[in-house]
Amino acid sequence: MSLGRESAVDRLETLIETIEHEPTPVPVREVWVYGDLALGLDPIDRLDVYLTKDILLENDAASDETFYEEHGVRGVGTAVDADWAASNPDAVRANEHGHVAPERCLAAHLLAGDEPIHLEVCNASFEDNVTQRLRGARLRDDYTQLLDPRGVCLWVDGTRSSEAFEKLRESAFAMPTLSASLEMLGMDESEATEAARVVHAWREDQEGVTVRGDVV
Repeated sequence: MSLGRESAVDRLETLIETIEHEPTPVPVREVWVYGDLALGLDPIDRLDVYLTKDILLENDAASDETFYEEHGVRGVGTAVDADWAASNPDAVRANEHGHVAPERCLAAHLLAGDEPIHLEVCNASFEDNVTQRLRGARLRDDYTQLLDPRGVCLWVDGTRSSEAFEKLRESAFAMPTLSASLEMLGMDESEATEAARVVHAWREDQEGVTVRGDVV
């Protein structure tokens, strides 16, 4: 399943409208798109979206206990908003340890399961996390953890970039190759080439909605 560029841009607009007009499990501060759509490909195999979220600073122990008793999931009222969870119990998602996972809740709320969309969620801004993930990937020798640095900021704190959307529709962003981008971040040519190969191979293996979250 692929998306035409126009359809992909439309999908980003509806995603942002949902964030603007509906309660979300955690506050969202920024929306970025990166990868194929930012490069101007048409059609694209996958739509890569990055959300910068706030860490919820609540301690609603009563909601946590109530939701655990009813659904067997911890963290509602502390890691995700209790009112949102009460209104959207079918969208509450937990990690392997039974604790609510904000990034999975966001994916469940914003996306349909069969859409070819990858969602990255972090409390750090896109540009800061590109650097952080690069450092971590090199330390662990795991290039699948890299975040493609070729990103476009679409929405920040309630303000949408009309210019960014217009350029996406017109395929007007000039972007280097992934390996060249990684070289700009400090990799030598051979490492950047291998890292780009691994990232492309990892992306080709993904199907439907995928989500990854981290905290910096």
